[in-house]
Amino acid sequence: MKLVFFGPPGAGKGTQAAKLSEKLGIPAISTGHMIRQAMAEGTPIGKLAEDYMSRGTLLPDDVVAALAAERLQADDCEKGYILDGFPRTLVQAEIMDKTGILVDHVIDIEVKDEAIVKRMAGRRVCSKCGAAFHVEFNPPKQEGVCDICGEALSIREDDVPEVVLNRLRIYHEQTEPLKSYYKKQNKLFAVCGEGSVEEIFDRIQKAVSGEEK
Repeated sequence: MKLVFFGPPGAGKGTQAAKLSEKLGIPAISTGHMIRQAMAEGTPIGKLAEDYMSRGTLLPDDVVAALAAERLQADDCEKGYILDGFPRTLVQAEIMDKTGILVDHVIDIEVKDEAIVKRMAGRRVCSKCGAAFHVEFNPPKQEGVCDICGEALSIREDDVPEVVLNRLRIYHEQTEPLKSYYKKQNKLFAVCGEGSVEEIFDRIQKAVSGEEK
C-alpha cells in the first residue's frame, strides 16, 4: 500500500503516519528525514540537496522528487510506504506521476485554522532532549519543566501564532490544487483531524480500507 499524508502544520500527520506505519509494517517517510538521510549517506542527490540548503535556498521540486524516488528504492519500501509532507506542491505531484512514483490513497487530515493555532501555541519543547509537551493535551508534570531531563521548556519560534498563521496561508495556497488533483484521480480521502489520537487513527484506518470516503 502506497500512501500520502497531508494536512496543515500541527495536524498530527507525523503521529498518525507513525501509528499506521507500525500497523501495516511499512515505513513512514517524512520529507525532512528523507533529505537528512540522503545528505548523511552522501548520495549524489543528497549532495545536491546539501548545496541548496547550505545557501539557504529552498530545494526545487525536481530535486525533492528525485530524493523521494531514491528513498523509495530501498528494500523497506518493497511492500509500500507512507509519504508525510510530500508532495507539497502540484508540480511535485505531477513529477511523481511522470516518474512512476505510485500512490494508492491520499489521506487529507483536515483541522480548522483556529484549532491549529491553539494546538501549536500550546506546544512546549525541551531544547536539551527534544521532548515535546502541550499545556492542554499533554502537560508536563511540573509547569515549564521537562519530565525527562528537568530542563526548561520553551515555545518554538515557528509555533508563535503570527508565524503559524503565515505557515497556514502558505499551506492553503499550495494544497488546494493538490486536493483537486487527487480528487480527480479518485484517490483523495478527507479525514477529520480533530479529536483524540485514537479517534483520528480509527478514521484513517477506515479511509485506507475503503470504508469511508
